[in-house]
Amino acid sequence: MQRVILTDWKNELYRENEKPLERLVEGYSFTSVFRRLAFIGDSLSSGEFEASDSQGNVSYHDMFEYSWGQYIARKNGLTAYNFSRGGMTAKWYLESFADENGFWDKEKVCQAYVIALGINDVINQNTEIGGVDDIDVNDYRNNKPTFAGYYAQIISRYKEISPDAKFFFVTFPDDKTLCPEDKTLAVNELLYKLTDMFDNSYVIDLYKYGPVYDEKFRREFFLCGHMAPTGYVLTANLIDSYIDYIVRHNPSDFKNVAFINTNISYK
Repeated sequence: MQRVILTDWKNELYRENEKPLERLVEGYSFTSVFRRLAFIGDSLSSGEFEASDSQGNVSYHDMFEYSWGQYIARKNGLTAYNFSRGGMTAKWYLESFADENGFWDKEKVCQAYVIALGINDVINQNTEIGGVDDIDVNDYRNNKPTFAGYYAQIISRYKEISPDAKFFFVTFPDDKTLCPEDKTLAVNELLYKLTDMFDNSYVIDLYKYGPVYDEKFRREFFLCGHMAPTGYVLTANLIDSYIDYIVRHNPSDFKNVAFINTNISYK
């Protein structure tokens, strides 16, 4: 039998000058190194759909089986938790939502957390964005009541229960109908700065590498102000492929993910 050798495996895994989302992964991705993932977010993380009756009354429905997190989970055979709800803000998450739903409980501890928050905070609630000066990495109780302070507190609290977990911060997309560009850029810049403050953290930059949410994109992938099923599938492909890219290009960072939240270690 002739032996077939993959002689160019390095180029296959690390294509020269490869950018995130140059290729969407098929089949199992490197996201599957995680067996338990949590998705912290708002309506767009919850598979929310808008409906209306014959009188034009609008209703909103979180249908988690359509959320991009659950698409990622089914594709990669992992367990995903929707720590999300329509209208969610970082402030609401901290002050009541997470406690009411047991999202700090050890029984729901995860190996990685994907955080996609900010639109409701910055746009709908007009919360001050703030900056790294609002964050006390040694004691989150001292964080200031800004989006930066609330967001960092979520990270710190999950680090308490899962010290070695990985964190992925999802930027705002390029969607000028959703958020003014100056606020989009300010939030996205903040997320990059958070990776300097917190270890095991990475940015999923949909603004720089993802699609532009222009009129054509919204016509094809949105249903009113929220995504259609096709939009959630597309977002799942983007997030899954981005995490795959991060793991492939930082393999040493993810060697020990199987030991996260166990009493096993390798030094």
